[in-house]
Amino acid sequence: MGATTPDSVVTTARLGTVLVVTVNNPPVNALSVAVRQGLAAAMAQAQADDAVAGVMLVGAGKAFIAGADIREFGKPAMPPSLPEVCRSIEDCSKPVVAVLHGAALGGGLEVALSAHYRLAIQNSSGGAKLGLPEVTLGLLPGSGGTQRAPRLMGVKAATELMLSGQHLSAKAALAAGLVDKLVEGDDAQAAGLAYVNELLAQNAPVRRTRDIAIPDPAAALAELEMLKADTARKTRGLFSPLKIIECVQAAVQLPFDEGMALERSLFLQCIDSPQRAGLIHAFFAEREAAKVPEARAAAPRPVASIAIIGGGTMGAGITVSALDAGYPVIMVERDAESIARGRANVEKVYAGLVAKGRMTEEAKAAVMARYTGSTSYDDLANVDLVIEAVFEDLEVKKAVFKELDRVCKPGAVLATNTSYLDIDAIAAATSRPQDVIGLHFFSPANIMKLLEIVVPAKVSAGVVATAFELARKLKKLPVRAGVCDGFIGNRILAVYRQAADYLMEDGASPYEIDAAVRDFGFAMGPFQVTDLAGGDIGWATRKRRAAARKPGDPKARYVEVADRICERGWFGQKTGRGFYLYPEGARVGQPDPEILAIVDAERAKKGITPRSFTADEIMRRYMAAMVNEGANVVHEGIALRPLDVDVTLISGYGFPRFRGGPMKWADMEGLPRLLADIEAFAKEDPLFWKPSPLLVKLVQEGKNFDSLNHSA
Repeated sequence: MGATTPDSVVTTARLGTVLVVTVNNPPVNALSVAVRQGLAAAMAQAQADDAVAGVMLVGAGKAFIAGADIREFGKPAMPPSLPEVCRSIEDCSKPVVAVLHGAALGGGLEVALSAHYRLAIQNSSGGAKLGLPEVTLGLLPGSGGTQRAPRLMGVKAATELMLSGQHLSAKAALAAGLVDKLVEGDDAQAAGLAYVNELLAQNAPVRRTRDIAIPDPAAALAELEMLKADTARKTRGLFSPLKIIECVQAAVQLPFDEGMALERSLFLQCIDSPQRAGLIHAFFAEREAAKVPEARAAAPRPVASIAIIGGGTMGAGITVSALDAGYPVIMVERDAESIARGRANVEKVYAGLVAKGRMTEEAKAAVMARYTGSTSYDDLANVDLVIEAVFEDLEVKKAVFKELDRVCKPGAVLATNTSYLDIDAIAAATSRPQDVIGLHFFSPANIMKLLEIVVPAKVSAGVVATAFELARKLKKLPVRAGVCDGFIGNRILAVYRQAADYLMEDGASPYEIDAAVRDFGFAMGPFQVTDLAGGDIGWATRKRRAAARKPGDPKARYVEVADRICERGWFGQKTGRGFYLYPEGARVGQPDPEILAIVDAERAKKGITPRSFTADEIMRRYMAAMVNEGANVVHEGIALRPLDVDVTLISGYGFPRFRGGPMKWADMEGLPRLLADIEAFAKEDPLFWKPSPLLVKLVQEGKNFDSLNHSA
């Protein structure tokens, strides 16, 4: 019956005239070399056995095949290659049916596209999800995906699927033409067997995807040209998206085998691109960031209910995140009017989803039924975890924590959502500092993925583990940070933002700086970000800190341009002008000659003769400041590893993902060059440009930042 041993990752069994081929490579049936070998052997077995009339491919466990085996990334390729395996499936002279449940992604979907028929399972746990997400790793589908998907679902739809990296549900895949039939249920094998036998009873032919003709090639190529222009604009600087379009053009214009050859050649180009190294690093770094010593040392505490203190923009966003994760939430505000406003802030998010057709009124009502507003701390007696999200003032926060200390049960986790304040001081306001932790959400909190988990000196390991478990349930990317002014992200931001101000005062216009930063891959430059956030926010912070600046102190180089702008009441988008002009509520700003006049006046006041900077010179300073402070953050133990800095900057600060994060970028540029830049800049400004001791040490030892990523 079966030609493979039961412990093999691919097993075969003949049920009647059907050879059932089961991929069993937990946890997600990834396409390891053993799986590829097993599939090739199973197809050879089916071809050679006259008693086999049809073949069924199915995955054991929760997935069909979730894609490539990430454990093999970066290792030499072992035969057979996946294109060869797919070819052996498609060339089988007996009908082959792929039964899709759970993930059928990347190479897994390419296997399914090589089969002659596809059945998708839909069930209570969601059922099949199909996609070709290689673009997110800087790659393209390299085993026929770019050639077969357009033949099945149409050129435009297939290209958009590959460019987005998104998944299709079983129902959407049926509508798109990727699958032939949809079945409700939990038993994939039984449903698949019934479908294969149904096809055999109908004498269904072998139906090779490669033989399907693409209708109206001229119209398809015109659609691709439009997509190409749109993609070039949206994915500026990215390598693989335009290569995907090139492959699909080949599917339209060339014979199948020539299209496959081009796909393979462009796939190998993607593998060699530095962007792929950056994207792969980001992929692994996000998984590594959740591995922290406390989570290994202690179990998380159970969290069944959450309270949020404060119903402003941040408090409401955190509330939505908790409600979306299924938690009952109590929101505490100081009076009935504030609670009504807080509830309205939460409801507004769900009303927006209803308006877009992404949520029903019934579903919204069911979610809001888990929300309770209160003006009394006494209602928090039984909650498991409290997140404070009030005004960013240490005394205000300490007063809140004294109240929480009074009312919360022993063992409740008490979290503060501060952006830069001293959490050790907040914890000291309670009798239980072991229960106090920082949870720094990013705004809007229900959308932004990053969550800095800030670990004060006296917190217990179990509370840290609880915070990481909460992040997982809220679908956030957690990064462990130590206590300092600004933690990881805001501390580094303050330094590279300062570098941008110095560049502006020394001769680059804010518009030149923003353009250079955008060309590097950020969505926005630093001055655009200021206008979006509101210039008044930073101004208030600068005024609070002004007392610490001593007149005449050479350390206090202070660029006053932003203050001059704020003094005029120009706070950015919300007031119609800031560094840019926003006529009639425009979202995209226009350069403002009056700003350049303000900058010129400030330079003249300080006796600075402006000089010009190229985009490369701007970015060398901007990035050197960012990486040098990142190195200090690692050196001081604020970040466990360089990869934690990378995840923070990518997920919370718009750093281009394809560059892997600032520390990965520095490794790819070469640390000796970076150190030489900093030493050269220090000749002009030795107080700002101080090489990080860690950077100096790594260069002396001939090591890079990545050498420190495996030590936590």
